[in-house]
Amino acid sequence: MTAAEPVPRTHSRARRIFGALGILIAAASAGFFFYMSPPPSAQSPEVPAYTLQVVRELPHDPQAFTQGLLWHDGHLIESTGIRRRSSVRRVNPETGDVVAQRNLDDSFFGEGLARVGDRLLQLTWHGQVALLWNATTLEPEGRLPYQGEGWGLCHDGTRLVMSNGGHTLTFRDPETFERLGSVQVRIAGRRVRRLNELECVDGLVWANVWQDDTMVRIDPATGNVTATVDASELRERIEVRRNAVLNGIAYRPDTGQFYITGKNWPSMFVTEFVPPAS
Repeated sequence: MTAAEPVPRTHSRARRIFGALGILIAAASAGFFFYMSPPPSAQSPEVPAYTLQVVRELPHDPQAFTQGLLWHDGHLIESTGIRRRSSVRRVNPETGDVVAQRNLDDSFFGEGLARVGDRLLQLTWHGQVALLWNATTLEPEGRLPYQGEGWGLCHDGTRLVMSNGGHTLTFRDPETFERLGSVQVRIAGRRVRRLNELECVDGLVWANVWQDDTMVRIDPATGNVTATVDASELRERIEVRRNAVLNGIAYRPDTGQFYITGKNWPSMFVTEFVPPAS
């Protein structure tokens, strides 16, 4: 039977059914099924819920598929994803303008980002290497291998903390990227899956939850979630596609504020996390 010949109705129906099954199987094997299924909310009445207070709304490049975000030397440094579009860039926080940028090799999908001294470490999703960059010039400085997927990354002053899209945080040596240990993240005894972008702040870890507008604060010593922040109002302020999810947390230590954005968002928000009244 050639492509130009009509397909009998029964064969056409069977082909559609098996074709759909084939797509689902392929998607599951490629990891897409994992991303598309709706995540459970990370909120719990047993954990303090902080209030997100918006201080300012700033411009952000809507073409930036934000994967990692950090504050350094008066600028935001951002890791962006998508193959053939991934980059590490220095951004003027007031204007959203990119003042310096390095593009990744086309085979890499950029992910989480951390700074250790004068060096940046940028994860790759399936590349299994951390890319090293000079934090000031963005000149490439090498690569460090690891196994598995790379999602989020932050530096707590002593070690690196890494996520891989599951419910585990992995600790790594900041010089060699050697695995030092791990902890499972739970909220009121339940696993918190799909941990994504990370930001280390005062010995604790703030994390985006993939496809959820909730951010969680994690005690890395125990893996317990010690606070949550509902950031859904940020999405309500801007018009973005459904898959343009919340992602990107940068803490500014001199003001105690958090810069928050999402994938392909046209805005960056300067925010404060206000604890509940005691």
